[in-house]
Amino acid sequence: MSSHAPDQVRVVPLRPPAARPVTARPVSDRPAAGSPAAAPREPLWRDLVGDVLRRERRAQERTLQDVADAARISMPYLSEIERGRKEASSEVLAAAAQALGLGLGDLLSLAQGELARVTRRTGSAPRHGGLCLAA
Repeated sequence: MSSHAPDQVRVVPLRPPAARPVTARPVSDRPAAGSPAAAPREPLWRDLVGDVLRRERRAQERTLQDVADAARISMPYLSEIERGRKEASSEVLAAAAQALGLGLGDLLSLAQGELARVTRRTGSAPRHGGLCLAA
């Protein structure tokens, strides 16, 4: 039986509330406290895509509002995508990429390159049966 009262809810966060760096989140070589000994954690796809979108927007010296208007999505939602807080649909990602002058394939290719760079730097092995996606 639970020690919580029936009208109380226990919330378990999916990710620690630490601030997110501007570039792809570094992968720690140490397992998290309380977790079994494990390989380094790979970055989340939404973090990589968000980092690419933000980097491209800033390189063009454009505001969130400008890109959001061009993509026909809300500025707060675009901000959440850039920060890796939202898992955007392919339709929304294509619109954001197009607003930046990129195709969806370009965006995904840049994110895949970032993933390859980050995992190469941390030494984490691919988990896709040996298929190499990086050029």
